[in-house]
Amino acid sequence: MNQDLYDEPSEGSETLLHNVVYCSRITTGLAEADVQAIIATARRWNPAHGVTGLLVYGGDIFFQWLEGPKKSVEQLMHNIRKDKRHNTLVELSVNEEVRERMFPTWDMELVQPDDIREVLQDALRDAKAAVNTKALRELMQRVEEAELP
Repeated sequence: MNQDLYDEPSEGSETLLHNVVYCSRITTGLAEADVQAIIATARRWNPAHGVTGLLVYGGDIFFQWLEGPKKSVEQLMHNIRKDKRHNTLVELSVNEEVRERMFPTWDMELVQPDDIREVLQDALRDAKAAVNTKALRELMQRVEEAELP
């Protein structure tokens, strides 16, 4: 793992952090084993490319927060768009700026629907950048609209 990909930008640094928040519908017939395969792949790929984030799966919807170097996040989004386990992908937020990671120690954490509200509330409380606050509020609104169990 290239640890400097996880280094936070220091004041005056030119290091940018790219962030994408999206939701998608799952393909009909997706099994729990398929979701676990997604997580296993993410836990191998993400640390090697400096990507952190979370994945929420509930009902027939994925919500995902990705953050890391622009090239890595864009490659990952390209892979996700081609993945037949997703459809109707909608980007809720795309940002790039010098800022803190919201999920710095999560290579890809699967958050259960019962826990997502608490996780997002904690992240919102800790968010320092306005762009993070806005993206978290948007994700929270989408989670509420989806009426996850």
